[in-house]
Parts: sequence; C-alpha cells; structure tokens
Amino acid sequence: MKIRVLLLSASILIAGAAWHPLRAQQRQKDYLTSTEADKIRDAETPSERIKLYISFAADRIKKLQYEFAHPGDAVHRTERLNALINSYSGCLDEASELIDLGAEKQQDIHAGIKDMQSQAPEFLAYLKQLSEKGADRDTYKDNLDDAVESTNDAINGASDAAKQIAPPPVRRKQ
Repeated sequence: MKIRVLLLSASILIAGAAWHPLRAQQRQKDYLTSTEADKIRDAETPSERIKLYISFAADRIKKLQYEFAHPGDAVHRTERLNALINSYSGCLDEASELIDLGAEKQQDIHAGIKDMQSQAPEFLAYLKQLSEKGADRDTYKDNLDDAVESTNDAINGASDAAKQIAPPPVRRKQ
C-alpha cells in the first residue's frame, strides 16, 4: 500500500514538473486573445504574422486612448492600464523578433517591415506624450518606459532589417 502511494505521488510530481514548462509557455503569450492567437497560427507567411502583431499593438494603443478618454472604475484602472501597456509591448516585441528572424533568414518580410516603419513612430509619439502628460503617470511609469524602449528597439530593428534584407524580386514586362 505504501509503495502504491509512493508511486502515485512520484508520478504526480513528475507530471507536475513536465506540465510546468508548458504552463510557462502559455503565460508568455497571455497578452493575446484566443482569437488573435488563432489568427497568428493561421497566417501563412512571416510578413503576415508581423502585420498581425502590429495590428494587435495598434489595437492596444486604441484601447489605451479609450481608457484615458473614459476613466471609469478607478479601483482596477491601474491594472487595466498596466495590462494594456504590457500587452502592447508583447505584441510589438513579437513583431520585432519576427522581423529580426526574417532578416536573418532572408525571408520576404518587406510588407511587415513597411508596416512597422509606418506605424511604430506613431505609437512612439503617443507613448512619449503619455510619459509627459498622462494622468496618474506614477502608476504605470515603469511599464510605459519599457514600452517606449521596446518601440525604439522595434523601429531600429526594422530599419536595420530593411537595409539587410534582399530587395523584393522585380517583375519585368515582356
């Protein structure tokens, strides 16, 4: 009887240890909704994935703007602001990583780079405005500073990738 209990507890312990890394991976991307995660999985090219992550980041910026325009429940507001800022950073970091990887592999990510180069400066301008004039800045300052740094890195990474990656193929008229 003691052996069975011992074996059972050992198997539970092993299963828990094996499950823990899987749980950590799920937590990594908890800034995406299940619908957004499905869209990322369904995207066929790295450029499409980059564009999706950038659109998700833009969505987080719009939600931040709404949150500041309509201050509601003050009790959970700080949590919502920090969650939106962290979610924005996560989406932009993912897009930036895909750009770096695509440039390294010389994949056709021109459309994704173009999206990053056109939208990230707008994101950065808004985030800088928040860091200067945002209400209750102290409650989200650290996350906002990280988001500004992440956006700067994404802009620089896209610029470097644009120089590094081969130009798109040119179709000639016959």
